[in-house]
Amino acid sequence: MPGRAKMPVGWEVSPSDDWEYVPLRLPPEVTRVTASMRLAIQAEFGGWELSRVRLYNDGSRRVLLKRKKTAHHVPEPGI
Repeated sequence: MPGRAKMPVGWEVSPSDDWEYVPLRLPPEVTRVTASMRLAIQAEFGGWELSRVRLYNDGSRRVLLKRKKTAHHVPEPGI
């Protein structure tokens, strides 16, 4: 399963009191449909929104998710 990745060049986000961000890397063997379903589940159950997606020549994807910060802790996506 893909893990947390560093942010691609140009995706730097300034620290914010309102938003939290998590970068993810999806390997080439994850199809577009599968990636879409996994991200939709994270959106529904974790409150994450899709901020950016970058598709690379090898078929891998870098995804940046964001959500409003909350008072209670919700785990980061583990897709």
